[in-house]
Amino acid sequence: MMVSIDPLSQSERDNYKLLTGSIIPRPVAWVTTLAGNGKVNAAPFSYFNIVTADPPMISVSVQRKQGIPKDTASHAIREGEFVVHIGDELSVAKLNVTAASLPPNESELELAGLTAVPSESVGVPGIAEAKIRMECVLERAIPLGGTPDSPAADLLIGRVVRFHVDDVVLDRGRILADVLRPVSRLAGNDYAKLGETFSLERPK
Repeated sequence: MMVSIDPLSQSERDNYKLLTGSIIPRPVAWVTTLAGNGKVNAAPFSYFNIVTADPPMISVSVQRKQGIPKDTASHAIREGEFVVHIGDELSVAKLNVTAASLPPNESELELAGLTAVPSESVGVPGIAEAKIRMECVLERAIPLGGTPDSPAADLLIGRVVRFHVDDVVLDRGRILADVLRPVSRLAGNDYAKLGETFSLERPK
């Protein structure tokens, strides 16, 4: 028997549980930004996907806390750029460490023991340990949800201006998923590995 639920009849946390438990697995954007004091901020976000390939654009939705933008959104909007990395099985423990809430004068990269690497097209450093990173300029930042005075999220649209891909995961322009071994988010504290894959030919 199906249960019919009106999202307006329950709390934000109840809706959150339904969304994060239903929309799975979710890719994880591991985002670096530059704080005003020069520290490199890093954090994972699972509200993340492709927008378009012409030009290449990706989206990251950064949820606010009581209407206050998180550091990642604030830095990206102020600087107009950020770097998105793909977390994998080898880096997921350190990725999880960067989810910690730190004061603005501290760096999640330093906390996790990660290595900052200079970018080529933006001023924000990347994470050397990631096999894929995408340097982005901010195409648009859209406050959404909540109320006009207190939005619930900042939707960041980033235009990719430089790809960096470890050659071990690259084969004639295609990414070898079984070599990349990406991780994805489920609900709560749970992550998932790539697992079994299968192919279906699209209808003509």
